[in-house]
Amino acid sequence: MVNHESDIFKSKITFYVLACWILAAFGGLMFGYDIGISGGVTGMDDFLIKFFPKIYERKLHASENNYCKYDDQLLQLFTSSLYLAALVASFFASKSCSLLGRKPTILMASTFFIAGAVLSAAAEMKWMLIMGRILFGIGVGFGNEAVPLFLTEIAPAEHRGAVNILFQLFVTIGIFIANLVNFGTSMVHPHGWRLSLGLAAVPAAILFLGSLIITETPPSLVERGKAAEGKAALLKIRGVNDVEAEFQQIVAACEQARQVKQPFKKLLKRSSRPPLIIAIALQIFQQFTGINAIMFYAPVLFQTLGFKTDASLLSSVITGLVNVSSTFVSIYAVDKVGRRLLLLQACVQMFVSQLAIGFILHFHLKETGSLDKTLSAVVVALVCTFVMSFAWSWGPLGWLIPSEIFPLETRTAGFAFAVSSNMVFTFLIAQAFLSMLCHLQAYIFFFFSAWIFVMGLFVAFLLPETKGIPIDLMTERVWKQHSVWNKFFKDEGNRSYEEYEDNPGDAELGNSEVEDSDCDNAKLQTIVRSLTNNYECGLRKKEFQIE
Repeated sequence: MVNHESDIFKSKITFYVLACWILAAFGGLMFGYDIGISGGVTGMDDFLIKFFPKIYERKLHASENNYCKYDDQLLQLFTSSLYLAALVASFFASKSCSLLGRKPTILMASTFFIAGAVLSAAAEMKWMLIMGRILFGIGVGFGNEAVPLFLTEIAPAEHRGAVNILFQLFVTIGIFIANLVNFGTSMVHPHGWRLSLGLAAVPAAILFLGSLIITETPPSLVERGKAAEGKAALLKIRGVNDVEAEFQQIVAACEQARQVKQPFKKLLKRSSRPPLIIAIALQIFQQFTGINAIMFYAPVLFQTLGFKTDASLLSSVITGLVNVSSTFVSIYAVDKVGRRLLLLQACVQMFVSQLAIGFILHFHLKETGSLDKTLSAVVVALVCTFVMSFAWSWGPLGWLIPSEIFPLETRTAGFAFAVSSNMVFTFLIAQAFLSMLCHLQAYIFFFFSAWIFVMGLFVAFLLPETKGIPIDLMTERVWKQHSVWNKFFKDEGNRSYEEYEDNPGDAELGNSEVEDSDCDNAKLQTIVRSLTNNYECGLRKKEFQIE
């Protein structure tokens, strides 16, 4: 068994580093506020009367199909357009993180988000709403790329899981605050929805000011040729004088990273596939739990069950509170019990919750009418049970694991793929959920439960444990030790020769793939193969002569 204790570098938690963690995590609160606000706004009568009068008319008719009241592509586009913009923005954010640093990228994220809040709150026409959502999306794309990377890179290895989960904790706090705001502004007529959208500028403004205070991460500084500043930043965030060993590890990782001129192309190499597959799969699975369908449209979903507008918003507040409180479980447990156990336990709990909701709606909620109060309360409780398990597992770990499994040379590019994958499938769920609810009715919950079953199998057989492993040693300690993924690293020396032939200008043979010792092994293997071939040829000649 490998002992990791020697890789845990000295550090202490200072007031400054704590402030950096919290201020950067406001990027999560900004994202969470937007997730929570859209569903509440689309359920407000004043908003529907102004922008979607046909849906308002449909909502008033008791004979209207319960499952189809809100089935409107443009209404769904109001929510989903943000994620298309975030998808495109995430690739620009990756370049920004590499060339400018994590800190300026966070600053840009908050600026775009503030602009989106102003335009959305002032909207008089649908195009203004959509443009506001696009600006929100650019802010989310930049923030979701930079903030998890920032938190991962400034956190000590022994606390990396808990620190990174601050991002998801603040996402849940943002959702909860948005639910509270929606509950309050729904009573402010006729402009309550403007307040809900405009208040999105508050967390963005805090993030903007915070980005002026926080330090740049040491890996980012060293990677961009600012070694002295990188060491100074490391001393500042570690709070101790003995940082030389950790600094040298960062320098070594950056030297290796500099050899990779095209990180996105490097991601297509065989040895880069394991973390890329894991990162993308986690984002797909995170969305197909059905969580964002519930978070985006919770008020609409509860109104489908027969709740009035204020009751549906209050139910959303309850689920939001459960979401926040349950995330603390992950902060406590992630670096103690590990990532895999949390994910597997949650799969069981989410699977049972989704199945139970599906059965109740299938047998008791018809196309017209509503659930009785007892069953409505049971459904709310089951939604809370589902949200609870997601909050301590797939929510935070869906961001933590992709941020820690890539080597430095492909970290921003790999995480950009993770963020963009998340945005693609978030867009699909946001754009399709109300239509799926209309056509599948209760079966939509069986659809999500089937995906959760697949997720459990994926974690059980393919997801390695990363608890307590230094971020720059993931390849050696995780991927090369895994029974499935280690196959992608076999004959690594041979591949390094192929890469050298493609890039003869590189200073060292295969220096973007293997360490010096691996290069020596590759040379030795080539010499041995050559000698063996010559020897065999000689034998064949002698045999021919004898014959």
